Amino acid sequence: MEMMTRTAETMNVEELSPVAARPGSARMRDLTPAQRRAVMFAQQQVLAARAAKKAKDERQAALSRMWQEEDSSDSRASRSSAEQVSPVDETREVSLREAIGHVLRDLRTRDRKTLREVSEKAGVSLGYLSEVERGQKEASSELLSSIAESLGVSTPKMLRMVADYLESLAA
Repeated sequence: MEMMTRTAETMNVEELSPVAARPGSARMRDLTPAQRRAVMFAQQQVLAARAAKKAKDERQAALSRMWQEEDSSDSRASRSSAEQVSPVDETREVSLREAIGHVLRDLRTRDRKTLREVSEKAGVSLGYLSEVERGQKEASSELLSSIAESLGVSTPKMLRMVADYLESLAA
């Protein structure tokens, strides 16, 4: 009866596992048909979220590998590796502002730094840095340099990463 009072959003993943939610299980027998549908819908949402996260992680890993290869090889080799990266499954155009934000967020999360840490080190407000990462604000060249330095990369290297990211989308 405990599950009847909880919404699908507050249930943990173990409660949403297909084994616990089989139609013949004791937990499922106690639920109304509407609650069963809600549990099944929540299970589908969890599986979809896991698949999306896996795809995103694979894209980020491919970009990270590409950027690491660039460090160890000349620009000609990095161009060929950029062509090998599978394009992001987006059909819309990505603006330069969004590409810069994507690269900055990728650098920050790869180093396991928080928005607060980077914003304090770069001298940028936390909200503004968040908007830059989401591609909602365009940062000045001085702010981009400050943010890149706080992430431990030079401005030219960060801009090359942005160019590689945009190239991988166009491929």
